[in-house]
Amino acid sequence: MTSTAAEFIEVGSGSGMRRIAVRARNGSSPGLFWLGGFKSDMAGTKALALDAWAAERGRACVRFDYSGHGESGGEFADGTIGRWLEESLAVFDRFCEGPQVVIGSSMGGWMALLLARAIAQRDKPRASLAGLVLIAPAPDFTEELMWKGFSPEARRAIETEGVWLRPSEYGDPYPITRNLIEEGRNHLLLGGSIFTGCPVRILQGAQDPDVPWRHAFALTERLPSDDVVLTMIRDGDHRLSRPQDIARILAAVGEF
Repeated sequence: MTSTAAEFIEVGSGSGMRRIAVRARNGSSPGLFWLGGFKSDMAGTKALALDAWAAERGRACVRFDYSGHGESGGEFADGTIGRWLEESLAVFDRFCEGPQVVIGSSMGGWMALLLARAIAQRDKPRASLAGLVLIAPAPDFTEELMWKGFSPEARRAIETEGVWLRPSEYGDPYPITRNLIEEGRNHLLLGGSIFTGCPVRILQGAQDPDVPWRHAFALTERLPSDDVVLTMIRDGDHRLSRPQDIARILAAVGEF
């Protein structure tokens, strides 16, 4: 299996322009389109497993890093849901053609749902959705899983200083900005029905400390499509990167 070289595209203009790193594998459809999580990148276990699976089957596969992540330019602290969505759509439009299976992990699950909504509003999209595979999806996480759960001290820091350094189990503390929280409110989905226009498969770990399993249930209630399957993994954590978790993810992708 040959590794795909990174390509770079420019998204935005003026001072808001950033270079986005993309690794696109040519192949048959439906192609795979990977949307990673908050503070993760396209070199993670799940993304590489999907790329390898696509290579073995001659399927197209596109993965990329949001600005401030991985190989892409920009600062993480400048990121917002809208900014990363703009990049997701730009990469999708540039590199995808025909039916696609969109796989979104954590924040990427929110991105996938927003992407699906944007594509559904187009008359004749060059690429369409064959299905969504959402791994510990975190729609509305800036509000429901961050802001509402933050301590008064953390909220005060965000409101007065514009940023709070949140401790992380996965490495150094990372900045949660007022802009991230406030801009995220423009993209909330759980207040009403969500129309994707395609089948949805959700995989959720019951032991997930970051995205509680109840959040996945709340999402399924907002998806009126009949073809929604939620798989609860009793001993699964947030990452769902163990071999048995990867196997379940690939099986879900293989349905399309």
